[in-house]
Amino acid sequence: MAPLAELSARGIHAPSVQSLARDQSPFARPTPAWTRRLAPGIVLTARPIDLGGGRLTNAYTLTVDLDRAECRPVSRPEGFHLRSLVTGPAVAAVSGAFAYISDDTAYQPAEHCLDLAVRDHTATSLPTATKPALLIHHGRPVVHTLAATGTLTAAGRPHTWTGSKAPSPHPSPPGHLTVFGAANCRIRYHDDPRTGFRRDVDPAANTTPRDPAVLDCTVNPTPTGAQITALHPGGADLFTGAYVLRARQPWPAHLVPGAPIHITTIDTLDTADISSALSLGPSAADAAAGHTTAWDQSLGTSPFRPDARYARTLLALDDRRLTLTVLDGAPLAPAFQGVTVQETAELCEGAGHDSASVFHLDGGQTSKIAYRHGPGPADAVGSLHYLRWPRHEHEAFRWQGLDGRRLHSALQITSNQEFR
Repeated sequence: MAPLAELSARGIHAPSVQSLARDQSPFARPTPAWTRRLAPGIVLTARPIDLGGGRLTNAYTLTVDLDRAECRPVSRPEGFHLRSLVTGPAVAAVSGAFAYISDDTAYQPAEHCLDLAVRDHTATSLPTATKPALLIHHGRPVVHTLAATGTLTAAGRPHTWTGSKAPSPHPSPPGHLTVFGAANCRIRYHDDPRTGFRRDVDPAANTTPRDPAVLDCTVNPTPTGAQITALHPGGADLFTGAYVLRARQPWPAHLVPGAPIHITTIDTLDTADISSALSLGPSAADAAAGHTTAWDQSLGTSPFRPDARYARTLLALDDRRLTLTVLDGAPLAPAFQGVTVQETAELCEGAGHDSASVFHLDGGQTSKIAYRHGPGPADAVGSLHYLRWPRHEHEAFRWQGLDGRRLHSALQITSNQEFR
């Protein structure tokens, strides 16, 4: 279906796709309230919310009974569109962890996930700061606040490690390592005549702190496991590896290119017991209170500023029930720009959740739920205003509301029961 016809069928009427690059007010409409049972134990609901002062948001809530369905954090360095995860027994997917986003396609990190990412029992990205995380631990989803510390082996020799934004142990054990990654980057913004703004980082400044007295070991995945792929004096490019391990003098002789790296624990948890994991954003309570330093630097303009309105994606895990909610919004729709962190905390409490136990996932124009309901291709709610920006001066904007932004992580929801 053509984009304008697709939007019109959803009650969203715009004169042209190009007009949506300047005015997204057609999306500022209350959704009809509805409930869709996607599979046993998996229910998606929609409801409009009046925020007062002429503002509104639409809440899309996916409720998952974990006795009848499964949730799996998914992350891929190459990226994917959310609807591509809704295949086979998977009936829904929700945008995942905060990731590096830049409009400079020529300079991107080897690992886009910010802080912790575990894929198939392998830690592919490590936390630089203490943060909450969603883990599949002993086969069950749990939320833990993980200290940015742990153990690893390099060439079979044991080491301790600490995230670069966490306090270092005093005194440091011999061979102690410090972790740097994409979460250490600093996003900058520029005005752009066509798209309003452009995000990137300065490659020359996007390094570990320069220090000739240290050794920076760049670590990358290989077909046989993670390995040190390059050595630098202090000042390694943050984007050339999945993460960087920094050693201080005297550094061990076994830290050489080709040395295998195996993460053995994160905080106090054995990585053998974690099949997949992703770092989460701050709790709704912490965001409302301004306790967001661990996230702000690598996100550029912080989405957690007190007066900032954004679409939000939220996660709550209560015993055997997982609740995932998108509070929708479009940045160029004055009455429908999303919600503030204070409104988010209040809405969580109003829905019966402790706001200290509800966590932010990647929000803004990434906020989306893809799902399958009946025959036909997967549908989506949230961020339907999303446009693909021009890559060249004479290229037009293209509507990409159903697929949305290309993601590097998500939560995939799979039914383990058939409809009867």
